[in-house]
Amino acid sequence: MAKWIAVIAVITVIALIVWISVRDNMAPQQAPDRPATPAKQALTIWWAQWDPAVGLQELGKDFERETGVAVTVQQIPWSTYQDQVFLNFGNKQTDFDIVVGDSQWIGRGASKGLYLDLSDWAKASVKLAELNATALKYLCEYPTGSGKLFALPCETDAVAFAYRKDWFADATEQAAFKAKHNRDLAPPQTWEEFRDVAAFFTRPEQKRYGCALLTGRGYDSLVMGFQNLFWAFGGSWGDAATFATEGHVNSPGAVAALGFMKELVALSPPGGADMDYGKVMEVFRNGSVAMSMDYVAFFPGLSKDMGDKVGYFAMPAKDGKRAISLGGQGFSVSSKVAPAQQELAKRFIAWFLQKNVQEQWITKPAGFTANQAILVSPEFRAKTPYNGPLADSMDHLQDFWNVPVYNELLSAAQRLIGEAIDGKSEPKAALDALAKEHAVILKDAGLAK
Repeated sequence: MAKWIAVIAVITVIALIVWISVRDNMAPQQAPDRPATPAKQALTIWWAQWDPAVGLQELGKDFERETGVAVTVQQIPWSTYQDQVFLNFGNKQTDFDIVVGDSQWIGRGASKGLYLDLSDWAKASVKLAELNATALKYLCEYPTGSGKLFALPCETDAVAFAYRKDWFADATEQAAFKAKHNRDLAPPQTWEEFRDVAAFFTRPEQKRYGCALLTGRGYDSLVMGFQNLFWAFGGSWGDAATFATEGHVNSPGAVAALGFMKELVALSPPGGADMDYGKVMEVFRNGSVAMSMDYVAFFPGLSKDMGDKVGYFAMPAKDGKRAISLGGQGFSVSSKVAPAQQELAKRFIAWFLQKNVQEQWITKPAGFTANQAILVSPEFRAKTPYNGPLADSMDHLQDFWNVPVYNELLSAAQRLIGEAIDGKSEPKAALDALAKEHAVILKDAGLAK
């Protein structure tokens, strides 16, 4: 019996060994370790919602084809853009690698450590000498004139005028204007000529008016509209070295400019004392006004909709002085993303600023370049009817304060200038009050003595 038990035990062991062997051979084999597929490199750019952002996204696809780096341009409505950007900067890490920011933001972005200092990198990686000096100064430097770069130009822009070319060309209108003013009806070259043309076309009984100016009270449109007269008439926001405002903001020339602007607003359609960027385009499109002030970046849509009925001209001058509100934005790299993302951002900016890429950029709606050789070329002027006025504006651009407290300065200017436009205060009283309020803001910020 013991013999049979031993035999059975041996057979059982052999069967178990065979079963284990078969089981192991049938089990799925574990793949050998191999490196994980690297995630695709990608960049996120935040910009406002308008035509240039669409063009930038199209260029981003070219960049991806060349480099394999995907680019997403996230568009945010202008009305909330500034708020969303700086709220996002309050996070440990931003949702964007690059922000296309207004010139006024640069002081805050630089002094708060939100924007990466691009100075040394840009000198080594970008042909800075090819860029328009005014654009580089106002869109990229902080402090202005220091050579410290916290941005590189994305889009250049300027305030200019659209005008009803068909109204100006009408033979009856031309004869009537010449009989009254002893000169041809043409785009005005001076502010006095502008007032004459605006008054000539103001016919309330026909629901036709002379002009629509930037007078909106949201964000900055009133200040951007007023500055064109303010500077040309001799006003200034203050001494760039000392930040003194008294005698600058409320100089005799500044007071005259505000009074003159009130005269022009009286030649506007109903609601002309409070028109933002969209409203001045709306009243132009519906046939209410002869001339509308806006940033050139809003003009491609007019040309598309109105064709040869619309023409464009640069800001008029006063006693030979032409001064124009700066537009456009610069690329700034977030300090709150990983170093690898910052390097990708720099790579994209350097690529974008190459002349051959800028030649593609200007083919996009409102893709306005900072490349000086392109700006002054006959080809650029001929490309659209508004490129010439933009090119003529570039050397006359000026800007509002870009210091960290610019928002407080801007809010005070919008409010007090608005009160004068509305007739709640006289121009001199409004600007006297503004000079004092700005002085307090700048002193509290540690800028003025």
